[in-house]
Amino acid sequence: MASAKPTDPTSASSPRVICAFDIGGTNAKARCAHWEEKRATPSGPQYTPQQLVADLPKLLAGEKVDAITIGLPTPLKDGRPMCDPVNLGPGWKDFDYRAAFGVPVKILNDAAMQAIGSHRAAKLTTEKMLFLGLGTGLGSCMIVGRDVLPMELAHLPFRKGASFEDLVGIRGRETNGTRKWRGHVAECVRLLRGALLPDVIVLGGGNSKALKEIPPGCVLGSNSNAFLGGYAVWEPEWANAATAL
Repeated sequence: MASAKPTDPTSASSPRVICAFDIGGTNAKARCAHWEEKRATPSGPQYTPQQLVADLPKLLAGEKVDAITIGLPTPLKDGRPMCDPVNLGPGWKDFDYRAAFGVPVKILNDAAMQAIGSHRAAKLTTEKMLFLGLGTGLGSCMIVGRDVLPMELAHLPFRKGASFEDLVGIRGRETNGTRKWRGHVAECVRLLRGALLPDVIVLGGGNSKALKEIPPGCVLGSNSNAFLGGYAVWEPEWANAATAL
């Protein structure tokens, strides 16, 4: 997959090929900046890091990379997962990523990776941006200046014993229908805006495309921004957002 002595991905003077992986509860997606399209393979509740390694030949198709960024739907500490993602299989917490991939690896919370990419794509100059990822669950991250603050808002109580994720995640949309789901998203945005006082809220994730109206103070993001965030964390401006393994 890579040469025995990969190019230092943090060196601005060196050619770099960085592959960003966005590991969701439905698909594992990969993209390098020069690819025309992303590549994907099914994931799911039994998907393990060993399966990701096994899928690399399909996802990379012979591409030699200098560094890898992985977005995972789980909290991190010191660049490593604190626990296995709820919507994936076991083994992510203690996996030896550097040995398995053979190149430097940075791991981010998946919402943080898309938040960085959204901030970069929109060329935001606001001080406080809240990112909400409407996908399998609810991802969340605040960016203040260039400080990236991943959050776990999904499991906070929302209404009638249900969490935010229960009602604005995919299960909520499937159970209650898209019309009611849109109302729950609008209420979620209203409550979180009042609590966190962001200057702007970016709504990303695959389900954001199902919104009929964008709530006030919000802008629509794109899933493809996750890859932009994966590339950005190897650049000086965002380098502190993730620790290389």
